[in-house]
Amino acid sequence: MQSEEIRGPKAPKDPIKKRPFFFIMQGKEIFGAPQPDGRGIQFIYESDGRLINAARIAGNITDDYMLELLKTTEGFRKMVHSIGVSVSGRIKEEKVKFVFQMYGATQTDQTSTQIVMDLEMDGMEKIIKMSDVDWKESDREPGQIRFEFDTPGTQASVDVRFYLNSGFVAPIQPLESMVDFKSEGYKQMIGRSLMHMGNAGRLEKVLEKAGKGEDVTLAFIGGSITQGAGAIPIHEKSYARVFADTFEEKYANGGKVTLLKAGVGGTPSELGMVRFERDILREGNKEPDLIVIEFAVNDEGDETKGVCFESLVRKALDLPWKPAVVLLFAVFSFDWNLQDRLGPVGIRYDIPMVSVLDAVSPQFNLLPDDGRVISKNQFFYDVYHPSNLGHQIMADCLINLMDSVNGHISDISSEEKPIESILPVIGKDFENVELIDARDMIKMKSKYRISGVETGSFDGIDKELQMVEMDKEIVPVPEFPYNWYHSEKSTGVGSFKMNITCSKLLLLFKDSGNPAFGTAQVFVDGKLVMEADPLKVGWTHCNAVIIFNNEKTESHSIEIKMAEGMENKRFTILGFGVVA
Repeated sequence: MQSEEIRGPKAPKDPIKKRPFFFIMQGKEIFGAPQPDGRGIQFIYESDGRLINAARIAGNITDDYMLELLKTTEGFRKMVHSIGVSVSGRIKEEKVKFVFQMYGATQTDQTSTQIVMDLEMDGMEKIIKMSDVDWKESDREPGQIRFEFDTPGTQASVDVRFYLNSGFVAPIQPLESMVDFKSEGYKQMIGRSLMHMGNAGRLEKVLEKAGKGEDVTLAFIGGSITQGAGAIPIHEKSYARVFADTFEEKYANGGKVTLLKAGVGGTPSELGMVRFERDILREGNKEPDLIVIEFAVNDEGDETKGVCFESLVRKALDLPWKPAVVLLFAVFSFDWNLQDRLGPVGIRYDIPMVSVLDAVSPQFNLLPDDGRVISKNQFFYDVYHPSNLGHQIMADCLINLMDSVNGHISDISSEEKPIESILPVIGKDFENVELIDARDMIKMKSKYRISGVETGSFDGIDKELQMVEMDKEIVPVPEFPYNWYHSEKSTGVGSFKMNITCSKLLLLFKDSGNPAFGTAQVFVDGKLVMEADPLKVGWTHCNAVIIFNNEKTESHSIEIKMAEGMENKRFTILGFGVVA
């Protein structure tokens, strides 16, 4: 039987001329993280300047007026005619839902617009016109993009274009070249990351231990970059995981390499120093051989301007088994970090420091023919976080440090001074800080003479907490699950109260974007010392603030209660940081 000949149309129409456009995503890798309802979702937040940054980096937009329009839904609608989306994946027929959500008065406003489009992962672009969208009056700003999969764990790459209304002109869109990891330019770029070798004796011992076939534990503490934000999938492609895998392949001689990854998004060393024992030492069950500290892009909000960071460094250096400590300075897309503030800490204790900023930022503005190795669009996933390529480069910067140490111990090690004999360069106020929460309150009662504890209306347990992917796991776990929670359903009455003897005290509380939360007041010895507003940041995450920082250890009465008019709102005390 003769097969039917396949023919094309006899008179194909001329192609419709496309409007000028710019990318906000080009070849962006996505991963459907498992959700409680069984789906997989990739969240990409576009608020707080992220969409503007995507237009700059992925779309080559430099016009200030066009960038300004992206701040609001009104401006977005004025400029954008339509959105084009294409998704490429291993299974072309698999479905994916594209959702572009506007934010209203709050991020959780259910009345705001959601632009929805169903696609297959076949790489074909589908376009939705903004004139076909049912816009809501409550829309305030472009909020987030989601790619929703029926099957969790699905990986794909996406392009998203904004096609422009008449009167707007888009610049030529950049086409990326592949990164040559074996080129001399790449090696030189990675080499620039070694900011300070310092006394590498502790690092040499880590390498010696691995070379003997002994088990090695590698620990990382930091913010969202250490958590793996921007890496797809987050549990496999984060810089910490890539470094651990490369270390095992390159240096381990049969021993097990354990990864302790403890990054918590949006949090500074002010919180990191309090959760160090629980998240890094696992409450005394782990003794890491290497501790990488990464807070150089998170500590701008640190109210001590470096005292918390140095306290954390001293805490790590002073552990009895003397782990190697490395300071890692990540970078934001606007070529910024806090290494000028925090670098002197590394110099004072003569410990190795690695700067990703020093490696990549000098070459971003070059043309490929002039020595550019990787573009900003390739390195960054969004304004704050590296892409898979960026995470790979961060891992390579750390491996470069290990390579520089390996075999050169006689040149780069010297006898250490005891930590207590080294004067701090910024401050060490919190080097002995400990966490107290609802679970450990009884255990800490004797040490801090805790008495008169009344939970009052803070008698619940908040389970809707900041979730983070730890170690090599994809399933996130809650931070500070042993908390005190006040809600409109609380059965208890009155304030949270306790008497405690200490010199320094921090409050850990939950931020939220949910307007059901409200402000709590903190009193010390009957005097109002602060008001904690969980809505100020606008999303669910952990916050640490100093209640007092005194030289003298004294007994104090602490009271926390809802502010006037906020009694029917919610507030979560995650715990306290205490120094004797």
